Amino acid sequence: MQPIIAVSRLSKKYDSGFEALKGIDLEIARGEIFALLGPNGAGKTTLISIICGIVNASDGAVTVGGHDIVRDYRAARSMIGLVPQELTTDQFESVFDTVSFTRGLFGKAPNPTYIEKILKDLSLYDKRDNKLRELSGGMKRRVLIAKALSHEPDILFLDEPTAGVDVSLRKDMWEVIRKLRESGVTIILTTHYIEEAEEMADRIGIISQGRLLLVERKADLMRKLGVKQLKLEVREPLAFVPESLATYNLELNDEGRTLVYTFDRQGERTRITALLADLQQAGIRVRDLDTHQSSLEDIFVSLVKEQQ
Repeated sequence: MQPIIAVSRLSKKYDSGFEALKGIDLEIARGEIFALLGPNGAGKTTLISIICGIVNASDGAVTVGGHDIVRDYRAARSMIGLVPQELTTDQFESVFDTVSFTRGLFGKAPNPTYIEKILKDLSLYDKRDNKLRELSGGMKRRVLIAKALSHEPDILFLDEPTAGVDVSLRKDMWEVIRKLRESGVTIILTTHYIEEAEEMADRIGIISQGRLLLVERKADLMRKLGVKQLKLEVREPLAFVPESLATYNLELNDEGRTLVYTFDRQGERTRITALLADLQQAGIRVRDLDTHQSSLEDIFVSLVKEQQ
C-alpha cells in the first residue's frame, strides 16, 4: 500500500549555516500512530512544519496522499490537521465559533452537525458556548484538536499534545487519540513523554541533530535494543562467582546476595533454564528472582548519547 506520507532526502539549511534537517527519509503508513522522539533542537518541529507547508525545505521532496506538497499544496494541505503546542486564537471567541471558523478556512461548507460531533467526541460539547479564556489548560488543548479536525483531515499532527496537562487528563487524551485512529485518521505525534510513545505508538522514529537515527515498530525496537536482566537473590551470600558459571558473565551485587544475568538476544529462555540448572548443580540456592527490561526511555537516551 502506498504510504500516506513519503519524505525523501529532506534537508533544511538556514542562511546562518545551521542545518536543522540532514537528508531525512521517512514513510508513514495510512492509519498508524507514529511517534517522533528527539531532544530539544533535534529537528522534530522543523520536519512537521515542512510536511504541513509552514516551512520551505532546502532540498528533498515530500508527498501527502500522493500529492507533492509544493506542486499540489492545496490538495496536500487539505488532508492535514495540525495541533500546535499553543492556542493562538481569539480568547473571546466561543468554542463552537472558533472550531467552525477553522473549518471555513479550508473552504468547507458549514456543517454544525459535524462540529457538534467533534465537540462531543472530545468532551467539549458542554463547553460549546464558553469563551476560550474561560477554559482550563486541558480543555484548551482539546479545542486545538477540535480545530485541527474541523475540516475532516486524513492525517493529524500532534505537537506535544499533552504537554503541561496532569496525568489523569493525559490518559484521557490518549483515549481520544486511539478513537481517532480507529476512525481511520493517521496520527503523527511528537512528544517528550517517553511513556506516551511507549503507550500509544505503532512505530517510533528517533531524531537527533537533524538526522533520523532509526524508525522501528515499537515491539521490534524493544526486542532488538532493549536489554533484559534477570536478578537472582541467593539464600547464602557468595564471596565469588564459581568458575563453572563463568560463561554466563554473572555480576555479583549487594555484598554477594544478588546475581545479575544480562541478556539481549532472542532464544535466551533456554539459556535461563540452563543457568538455573547450573546454579543448582553448583549448590547455590535461589531465594527469589526478578526480571527487568530496558524501557523505551533507556533506549532513547542511549541512542542520543551515541550521537553526541
